[in-house]
Amino acid sequence: MESGPAVFAGAVFALFGAALLLWTGARTLHRAPVAHRVSSGASTALATVFGVAFLVLGVWCLTHV
Repeated sequence: MESGPAVFAGAVFALFGAALLLWTGARTLHRAPVAHRVSSGASTALATVFGVAFLVLGVWCLTHV
């Protein structure tokens, strides 16, 4: 019974991570700022790290049900 919440959480984490990576990539390709009032390199790196972390966490939740 506790596999339901794990599947939901895994799907949410994976979708959020993938969307964050897609959004960061699109902003970087258009040379638009990823975050306002933050250096371009730092905001891109931090958003990429968190996108990958959420994607990995989501896949881990989905595979360890």
